[in-house]
Amino acid sequence: MSSLDPTTRESAWHVFLAFLRLGLTSFGGPIAHLSYFRLEFVERRRWLTDRSYSDLVALCQLLPGPASSQVGMALGLCRAGWPGLLAAWAGFTLPSAVLMILFALGVARYQGIVESGWLHGLKIVAVAVVAQAVWGMARSLCTDRLRVGMAFFSAVATSVLPSVVGQMAVIIFSGLLGRWALKIEPASDQSPCSYPVSRRTGTVALTLFVLLLALLPMWAAASNSPLAVLLEGVYRAGALVFGGGHVVLPLLQTAVVQSGTVSTADLLAGYSAAQAVPGPLFTLAAYLGAMADGPLGGWVGGFAMLAVIFLPAVLILVGVLPFWESLRYRKDLQASIAGVNAGVVGILLAALYDPVWTSAIHNRWDVAVTLVAFGLLVVVRTPPVLVVLLVGMAGWAMAR
Repeated sequence: MSSLDPTTRESAWHVFLAFLRLGLTSFGGPIAHLSYFRLEFVERRRWLTDRSYSDLVALCQLLPGPASSQVGMALGLCRAGWPGLLAAWAGFTLPSAVLMILFALGVARYQGIVESGWLHGLKIVAVAVVAQAVWGMARSLCTDRLRVGMAFFSAVATSVLPSVVGQMAVIIFSGLLGRWALKIEPASDQSPCSYPVSRRTGTVALTLFVLLLALLPMWAAASNSPLAVLLEGVYRAGALVFGGGHVVLPLLQTAVVQSGTVSTADLLAGYSAAQAVPGPLFTLAAYLGAMADGPLGGWVGGFAMLAVIFLPAVLILVGVLPFWESLRYRKDLQASIAGVNAGVVGILLAALYDPVWTSAIHNRWDVAVTLVAFGLLVVVRTPPVLVVLLVGMAGWAMAR
């Protein structure tokens, strides 16, 4: 077990191995990933305190991009510097990226994969894993009646306004209400993560983030190149995703379907598979890159699009971290973050129903299998990998 001493450092290789384990076993989407990260790095390895981890999660929930991946990259940066950031990203992302590229190559060759029963089973188990994670995060982040009420209000509001604008409005409202109504003591732990990023480096990263967001559309419009359109669309999708990885679907649809790069049916097949494999949902971009026609395709296209969609997430994270460390101790900011956390629980509760539940549960047998999977995870504490295998086989059997 590692010490909570913030001066303790790991090698990039050890960081890679730690995140590779999670990249191979973290099913269920962003909320589940954050729960797995907490178990691994707060409770088991003791890389940081629960308070520091909650603060980091709150920051990444406020930023555009894949929150769980950004939390992982920040932890890698804290423990092993810049090589640690890359190691954490690679360990957590590459297993699912490779699976998604292989799936893309399989879909291109065998169209029957899209309708297979085992894929439906994997979507069912994702419901159980996400439900388990929502329950755990709610117990940790909604510790009084006011925050429970804020979470339920956020869930209702997000269901009524299922859009990026609605989600951002809920997050902003939750933060303002938290600052006004919650009484939170400022962080007092003496072992926060220390990020080796200067304010100058942060400013450069933020500037590059904005420049790419502005210049890539100009290049795509001026050149009228399919490759430029694809790169611009995928970067924009990674830069403008708020409220969870599921929001990336409509953004990527605009980037690849309307341009004729990938069909709607193939996009939805990849989206279903991305929910069923471990790791971040953003690896859907690797699937789309592998499916794309033109100068990029196959393995090269898959890894190229994977890098493009994660680039804005890295830039915005590195840009904000040096300023965040000087603000995280303010009492009013801590109250706002507590409110945001309660709001995010509500947003994720709404997402558990739509699209996770609605896309996977179609009849009473699906409900029964979901309840069994949830019981195995929460009551029996069966390893998620085993539950995934069992429910995948159940889905295959029900389709026979």
